[in-house]
This record gives sequence, C-alpha cells and structure tokens, in this order.
Amino acid sequence: MADDNSTPVFQIQRMYLKDLSLEQPNAPQILLEQAQPQVDIKLALAAEPVAEGLFEVSVTGTVTTSVQDKTLFLIEAKQAGIFEIRNVPQEQLEGILAIVCPQMIYPYLRAIVSDVCTRAGFPPVLLTEVNFQAMFEAQQAQSQINGESAPN
Repeated sequence: MADDNSTPVFQIQRMYLKDLSLEQPNAPQILLEQAQPQVDIKLALAAEPVAEGLFEVSVTGTVTTSVQDKTLFLIEAKQAGIFEIRNVPQEQLEGILAIVCPQMIYPYLRAIVSDVCTRAGFPPVLLTEVNFQAMFEAQQAQSQINGESAPN
C-alpha cells in the first residue's frame, strides 16, 4: 500500500455473500394459484468498521412475492464487501461508504436474487438499478431537517 501516511487509499479487499435465505411457506398449494403475484422489494445498507482503515459494507435485499395475501416466496440476500479506506476526510468517507461501496456490491446482489428465483422454479426477479447518490442525499437532507430541532 502507500508508504506515505497522507495518500488516500481505497481498495476492495473482498466481496462475499454474507447471508441468503429462500422460503416458500405455502408450497405446494400456492404454486397451483393462477393469479398474478405481487412483488415487494426492500433494500437496506449497513457499514461498520472491522479494523483500522477496514470497513464492511453490506446491501441486503428482501423480495417478498405474494398471491392473494399468501406468501409465494421470500428471498433475503445480504451481499457484503470489505473495503480498505484510509486517509480520507470524514465527510468524504461517509459518501464512499454510502454510495461508492454499495454501487460496487449491488450488481452481485442483483445477480444472486435473480439466480435464486430461477433455481426455485420462478421467473427471475430483476432488481432495478438504484441511485445510491440520491438515497444518500435524501438521507442527509432528512438528517439536517431532524438536526435543526436538536443541534449536535
């Protein structure tokens, strides 16, 4: 790595599937239903320090597909990465952890969810592209609104 303590460092150390779950609680009866399924997709981000200059960032996708209020299938997948980030100002670090890292992880999560659907015998669910920059900016704006009533 860098010999000089002021040179910014950003490197992917590892990408990995941290958790994966598939449930079909109402099978086999629900598989006989002919109605169009309803799909609900939720995403969650997390970032935490692992060691000095190392961070684990994860993106969790939860896909719930139901037919007439009964769950057809539920997939929860958590894709993670370990990133080395050093000598970066705090305000930039937050953006890297909330935007850059999830952008690198998300394509793996999309592929896993699609693959699991297919292997479970369903048409693939294709997660849409996500604008992590917009998500981060919305979160920052909400924090500022909440912070105005309670100064730091």
